[in-house]
Amino acid sequence: MTRRSRPPARAGPRPRRRLAQHFLSDPRILARIAEALGPTPCDTVVEIGAGTGGLTAALAERAGRLIAIEKDPALVPEVRARVPTATVIEADALELDWAALAGAASETGGPVEHYLVTGNIPYNVTSPLLEKALEPPRPARIVFLVQREVAERVAAGPGTREYGALSVGVQAVAAVEVPFRVAAGAFSPRPKVESAVLRLTPLRSPLVGDAERAAFRRLVVGLFGFRRKQLNRAVRELTGWEPARASGALAAAGLDERARPETLAPAEFVRLLGALVDAGWRGA
Repeated sequence: MTRRSRPPARAGPRPRRRLAQHFLSDPRILARIAEALGPTPCDTVVEIGAGTGGLTAALAERAGRLIAIEKDPALVPEVRARVPTATVIEADALELDWAALAGAASETGGPVEHYLVTGNIPYNVTSPLLEKALEPPRPARIVFLVQREVAERVAAGPGTREYGALSVGVQAVAAVEVPFRVAAGAFSPRPKVESAVLRLTPLRSPLVGDAERAAFRRLVVGLFGFRRKQLNRAVRELTGWEPARASGALAAAGLDERARPETLAPAEFVRLLGALVDAGWRGA
């Protein structure tokens, strides 16, 4: 009798390097990420980067409505088959209006109740995805799995090595937590760095208003370009003002002109922005 050879095992999806894909399949870790987001049957969740659908499945068990966005057309059919209750959209998440997809609109200007965002997001587009997630109308909660160093930078406090413009920009509009880390070995393929879960809870009263965000960003990014210089010198470099004018603005903001930008808390940057605008700076 001729022995039949066993058919080859079905190969799983092959990660695409150009899309920075690293698949996470451990059900315990996926459940912890879903629990960190905390969706309820009343919530609509927008998932960024569904991948093979592992987190999608964990979210579907908890959320009332789930919209999963996946850029890779090779993965979309698998996610749809695995989680038939989810709405799976083949698209680049950066090109979509997440709040509109969720039917979310804020009547108060604060975060939108029952609208949540999450995802195991590609390392190479972390910053633009974070920025987009914090655009109004903001979700009630955002949970992203990101590179550990990025999570530490976002959560860093004034005066620390990791503290920078990203820390200030996020903390001015959201409370930041890092619930847990995820080892590189949990992913396939294994990345060269560790990851961490980053949870953002947008503030009901942000430190900086939406109309001021562009000027605030220019101020913060500009001053961190002189992070180790004294404030008077840094403000002069940024604005082109004379020392006396810079000193007056710093005094109006209640800031020591000998302090350094890297030591200022987000609220102090906000005060400085107000003082500079009052003194004639237009953020250019």
